[in-house]
Amino acid sequence: MTVPVHRWPAAAEFLDRDAERARLEQWWASPDKEPLSLFGRRRVGKSWLFRRFADGKPAVVLVADRLAAGQQWTNLAVQLEAPLGVRPQLDGIADLFRVLYALGRDERVLVVVDELPYLLGTSAAEQQANLSAVQAVMEAERDTSSVKLLLTGSAVAQMESLQAERSPLHGRLVPMPLRPLGFAQALLFMPDLDPVDQVTRFAVTGGMPRYLRALAGGDLLDTVTTHLMDPLGAFFNEPRTILATELREPSVYFSVLSVLATRPQSVTAIGEVLRMPTNEVTRYLDALAGLQLVSRSRPVGARPDARNTQWRCEDHFVRFWFRFVQPRQAELEAGADPASMTRATVPPHLSDHTAPVFEEVVGAWVRQRFAGAATEVGRWWGPAVHASRASRTRFSEEVDVVGLDGRRVVVAVEAKWTNSPLDAGVLTALADHKLPALAQAGFDVTGSSLVLASRSGFTDGVRALASERGDVTLVTAADLVRDLYTRPPQ
Repeated sequence: MTVPVHRWPAAAEFLDRDAERARLEQWWASPDKEPLSLFGRRRVGKSWLFRRFADGKPAVVLVADRLAAGQQWTNLAVQLEAPLGVRPQLDGIADLFRVLYALGRDERVLVVVDELPYLLGTSAAEQQANLSAVQAVMEAERDTSSVKLLLTGSAVAQMESLQAERSPLHGRLVPMPLRPLGFAQALLFMPDLDPVDQVTRFAVTGGMPRYLRALAGGDLLDTVTTHLMDPLGAFFNEPRTILATELREPSVYFSVLSVLATRPQSVTAIGEVLRMPTNEVTRYLDALAGLQLVSRSRPVGARPDARNTQWRCEDHFVRFWFRFVQPRQAELEAGADPASMTRATVPPHLSDHTAPVFEEVVGAWVRQRFAGAATEVGRWWGPAVHASRASRTRFSEEVDVVGLDGRRVVVAVEAKWTNSPLDAGVLTALADHKLPALAQAGFDVTGSSLVLASRSGFTDGVRALASERGDVTLVTAADLVRDLYTRPPQ
């Protein structure tokens, strides 16, 4: 039996994921028999990645769906008819995996099973039984087969649970989580935009390739209108669909994400807004974290058990949707003009929405610029120096990006995404108030480099002060993009 070489017509359109592709090729070339488990949220690009990987290899790509069991097995049997030359009889998951291992009797063959969780059933007992059946087939068949099994899934928590000790497949899979693209990789989708627009688009799309392809071109407000504000648009209900598919009680998760859409919050603050006990809020946050939609952050350099933690929405597209689209859906569905709604609601608050994304971009630049010197990079917040609090002039301090080497501050950065040039007051506050607050918190600030990052440049006053000090670097959005964007589109 010879499996034909797989050809994917869109292979030339594939962008980036170089590290992931290299990892997949390494797995393909290795003699190891363990299947690889590729998982990540919907829209993160799993399908494009495994199809690009399969291109040019003897491969079979099977796609499971949300179907009744009988129809599911019939559908998969039809997909297997071409490579086998005959339609197999499939009555369960054990039959399927026996057939898949048989494909590799005479040659190395790649077999992709997309959306494996759809084949495992809905109840815990059914899933356990099916996983045990897969385990038994693996133990019996894999040593006599050269098949390389790539199992994928969008149900992140369920795919991660396959690695758990209680799972029959524990220790039998090579896990490969697929995460959204970072800003530097997202630049490949928008190489012709100016730097300010590139940062702004990333703040709207986040790192999901599907959103980048749809929203990275054309006039931004027109694109937002077409895809998000219009009730007929492709993404008008996108987060609602994601949550309804993955979670029970989606309305509560909706409320949590709505609270986090504008800024990070403590679990106590979220509970106060939702009028829920903090332990209940934490349960919902943990589930959203499992979907990689939210994350818990501590001030950089804080101990793992630090109490001053905050939760933030990780997905910029989801933040944008909850901030600008979801509150207006009822009006839009009732007939409000989408274009007018976009122009009335988005521009006044877009800079505020983009500001934390700019800080994220600056953080990526710091990791690259100070690689080897700063081993930990992140935002810091804490109490102001005692004298300022005693005089009631300043109560708390925040530094947008801090790079640490142990307890030594290598670099401290203030990043401002405003329409006006950054002025000397920002540098004065960083040097005279924020660095002393870091020192008070136990950090060594001796010899720290200072960086000011600005969307709109710098006043003559701050340039003069920076030149006088000699320890200050001034960078614009264009500088950041130039340094991060190191190669042309593929």
